[in-house]
Amino acid sequence: MRHIALFDLDGTLTDPKEGITRSVQHALMAYGIKVEDPDELCPFIGPPLSDSFQEFYGFSLQQAREAIHYFHEYFTERGMFENRVYEGIPGMLENIRKAGIVPVIATSKPEPFAEQILEHFDLRKYFDLVGGADMDETRVKKGEVISYTLKRLGADKSEDRILMIGDRKHDIIGAHENGIPCAGVLYGYGSREEFDEAGADVQVETVKELEKYILDFMGNQEQSEKD
Repeated sequence: MRHIALFDLDGTLTDPKEGITRSVQHALMAYGIKVEDPDELCPFIGPPLSDSFQEFYGFSLQQAREAIHYFHEYFTERGMFENRVYEGIPGMLENIRKAGIVPVIATSKPEPFAEQILEHFDLRKYFDLVGGADMDETRVKKGEVISYTLKRLGADKSEDRILMIGDRKHDIIGAHENGIPCAGVLYGYGSREEFDEAGADVQVETVKELEKYILDFMGNQEQSEKD
C-alpha cells in the first residue's frame, strides 16, 4: 500500500494572484474589456480558464479558447513567475515525504507550465510526478486530471490510501468523481460556504493544520504528534 497526497497547485501551494489576474486582464483587453481591479478576477484562480471566460464574461467556447491564447501570451512571458509560495509549504512537503507519503501534483494548469513553476520555486524536488492539463485544455476538468494522474502513477484506489488537497470546489468535485476524499484549504481562494456546498471531507485553515491532517489521515499519528 502506498500513501499518496495529490496537491492542487494554484491557491494550495502557491499564491498566483498577481500573475493570473494580469494574464486575464491582458486577454480581456483583446476583446475591448478593461478590468482595473485585479480582485475582480480572483474567481479565475483555480477553475479551468475556458469555463471561467464563459461563465464570467459570456464568451462562447470558441471565444474562450481564443482568450486562452491571449492569456498565455502574458503568462508564458511573465505571469507564471508573478507568484509566491505560501509560507510553510516546503517544510510541510519535506515532512510528509519523510513520513513515507508520496506527494503528487494534480492541477488544471497546463502540465508544462506547472513543471516550470515548480522548478522556478524549487518545489519540483518534492514531487514524484506532476499531472496537469494539456495545452489545448481538452484534458482540463479536475476529475479528468486526477484520473490521468492516478493512471500515470499506477495507483490502485482499492489498495493505496489517497487524499486530494485543494482550495476550490473543483478539487472536491473532481476527487469525489474518482472516489477519493478531498481536504479543502481555507488559506487559498475557496470559502467555507463553497467547501460545504461541494462536500469537502475536511477543511483546514493553515499549512501546519494541513500537515497534521495529512499525517493523521495516512496513519502517521505518532509522527504528527512528534511534529
